[in-house]
Amino acid sequence: MIRRHPDVAAAVFGEHLGELAAALAGGKRELMAFAAGVQHPVTHTILEPWRGMFKALGRSEAFQAIELECAGALYQAARKLCTEYGLWSQRGQALMFDIKVQNGGIGSTVRGRILADFAGLGADLPGESIELEKMRIIANRRAEAAKPRWAEDVRTRKLCIANGAGVVHGIPYNLEDQFGIALAR
Repeated sequence: MIRRHPDVAAAVFGEHLGELAAALAGGKRELMAFAAGVQHPVTHTILEPWRGMFKALGRSEAFQAIELECAGALYQAARKLCTEYGLWSQRGQALMFDIKVQNGGIGSTVRGRILADFAGLGADLPGESIELEKMRIIANRRAEAAKPRWAEDVRTRKLCIANGAGVVHGIPYNLEDQFGIALAR
């Protein structure tokens, strides 16, 4: 955003742009220190004036275009994962998109475990049942590969998508009712 639309970035962040640019240009340590510095230490909410500036950034057409571009690339990668694992549903695409966003993908070891589990699925299962079971396998195997501290959080989130409903971080979701994401093509 700073590189492609410096005028918008300057208008949004004003005198704080240099601080943000330095954090983004630094290493992980600098970026994490910046992120911690703009959050409340207990509630982890973004503090003002940063909260307002990031909201303004999110409302700008220039930033939304960049977000769509990045999301589009992740979505295409998620669709490739769907093809690789034989998923056809909207929920399958949502699961794979979530995996790309939250986890970066599926590594070769996890892939091997998933495919081994797929081999144990009954060939007599109807199409929707196979889709659901494959998503559950993927959700569980991807969660097992997460850092132990986050594994159950990842599992809850992924199974919510696979099952089409669930409670994540205390919030109930029904993907079809709330977002139109169904076990359909």
